[in-house]
Amino acid sequence: MSFTSDTILVALELSNTLWLVGTRLPGIRKSHIYRIDAGDTDALLKLLGELQSRNQKTSKTGASIACCFEAGRDGFWIHRLLTDHNIPTHVVEPTSILVNRRAKRAKTDRLDVEGLLRVLAAYLAGDTQICSMVRVPTPDEEDGKRVHREREYLVQERTRIENRILALLATQGIRSRPSLRTWERDIAVLETGDGRKLPRHLTAELNRLRRRFCLVRELITELDAERDELLATTPPSDIVAPKVAALAGIYGVGSNFAAVLAREVFYRQFGNRKQLASYVGLTPIPHQSGSVDKDRRIGRAGNARVRKTMVQAAWLWLRYQPDSELSAWFRQRVGALKGRARRIAIVAMARKLLIALWRFTETGEIPAGAILRTA
Repeated sequence: MSFTSDTILVALELSNTLWLVGTRLPGIRKSHIYRIDAGDTDALLKLLGELQSRNQKTSKTGASIACCFEAGRDGFWIHRLLTDHNIPTHVVEPTSILVNRRAKRAKTDRLDVEGLLRVLAAYLAGDTQICSMVRVPTPDEEDGKRVHREREYLVQERTRIENRILALLATQGIRSRPSLRTWERDIAVLETGDGRKLPRHLTAELNRLRRRFCLVRELITELDAERDELLATTPPSDIVAPKVAALAGIYGVGSNFAAVLAREVFYRQFGNRKQLASYVGLTPIPHQSGSVDKDRRIGRAGNARVRKTMVQAAWLWLRYQPDSELSAWFRQRVGALKGRARRIAIVAMARKLLIALWRFTETGEIPAGAILRTA
């Protein structure tokens, strides 16, 4: 059955060197594939204009264009460019597309772009379960995430450098690194486990790693100062900044955790708590077949950065908010159990804590039994 919509369908398959543009005109089942250089937006806009002109000549009626591409390395600038030219554009979540479940499937860019055309046609026809569309953030919302994301990368780099220093020292039988404040003095008298001086090239490498380590620490401090300054001088148009300040006012929720939660999650609108937990990937996967009806592990299909932050925040909540209802629930559920049972319970608590903090930012409802810093 041919597609009868009056919309010109366009799908983009993006790569570093070449863009494939799949098109399907109204009433025509066969699709056409065009190749343009990656990043050549003038050629893309010219092609879309020619498609509209060609369709108008054959059908004598104007047709709108709907475009889609998969979220990936190119970000959202293409979406903003096409939207500015009045071309409705959808960003598809790649892992949400329903595919053939056979173990072996052919994979080419041409097949991918034709598959995107089918997905777009079904989505516009009303089948919203065929895939998930990404909510494209505004440029300000996207830029607001840069500080805490860069900080996360620098913290990982700091850990990697420190582990490298410790690993190099361990190869010489040394179990702890010298102090950064007295590095030069300590490294000069440091001896290996068998009583030798540190080799010359190893000492030079350690000195370079120490300089890199100190530089990363300075950059983290600089980012922390920038984050606090932005929060203190935020413009009235930034509706997320008050949520960051409110979260940071809860004892046990630090400034960085507050920024991650507000900038990554709470800037969006959620209809209910299930949507919120599903977005973060903290909801269990239901498994029902015949007489079997149970929940499996969490989906992990959401924002991994926030999911990790929430698990860390849940452990800290137990330490800094021991009298809250959430902490009491955890102690009652876990008791003296250790190991896997405790790790499973902390994930459930992270989901409850996420919902409680969301309600706090939306309605001002303080989590039961929680203590605020201002108190």
